[in-house]
Amino acid sequence: MTTRDRTEAKKRSEMLADLRKQHREQVKEAQAMLKQQQGIRKSLRRALQAGPHSVPQLADQVGLSAPEVLWHVAAMKKYGQIVETGLDEDYEYYLYGLAKEEKR
Repeated sequence: MTTRDRTEAKKRSEMLADLRKQHREQVKEAQAMLKQQQGIRKSLRRALQAGPHSVPQLADQVGLSAPEVLWHVAAMKKYGQIVETGLDEDYEYYLYGLAKEEKR
């Protein structure tokens, strides 16, 4: 790393620190929301370790509304954390399971 790179990195770091101070409340709210989302997705992953589930089944297990679970399922699917594994017995709901790299 050159002296110029260090100077620019230091300026960037100071600028980010100033922005965090200016927007302290928004940063706290965003961090709290992120922590809540991570907790919900952790609960969903834990439920899916038992096998594929539909959105209503996941909602029952984690105690959230189906629309909220669907929102998280869509995000987790987008980022490759879960996959569709088929349909339930009544061919009414898609079943979701953990993607292979998520099973540890």
